[in-house]
Amino acid sequence: KIRVLTIVDTFTRFSPAVDPRFSYRGEDVVLTLERICRSVGYPQSIRLDQGSELASRDLDLWAYQKGVVLDFSRLGKPTDNGFIESFNGKLRAECLNTHWFMSLDDARAKMEAWRRDYNEVRPHSAIGNKPPIALMNGLPAPPPE
Repeated sequence: KIRVLTIVDTFTRFSPAVDPRFSYRGEDVVLTLERICRSVGYPQSIRLDQGSELASRDLDLWAYQKGVVLDFSRLGKPTDNGFIESFNGKLRAECLNTHWFMSLDDARAKMEAWRRDYNEVRPHSAIGNKPPIALMNGLPAPPPE
């Protein structure tokens, strides 16, 4: 089984990462977030579910040090985080259910190709039928702290 950390900006609909691994720990989430934040800036808040890798001391400490608010959804309430649920549904239907993954590297390559298409080609009705990259290119990235 492969676990996938998916991240989406709710304003631009841009996905800076789709990160598959065999298992996730809090420190893995922090490493992924830190890599992303160095290039696109640190968010004011992150909306997330109650997964053990997300409700970890590592992530809590990282968020505190960076001034990021962690906004956890209520247990059993996926509608609290509808943007990521919609994104995950698209990822599942258009990528995960349509490919065989021969290795973790193969899964990473196929998911990255899907993510790039999602960000750079696919128009999104919620943002004026533009791809998310169009909004990202118009916004200045906040500096890392």
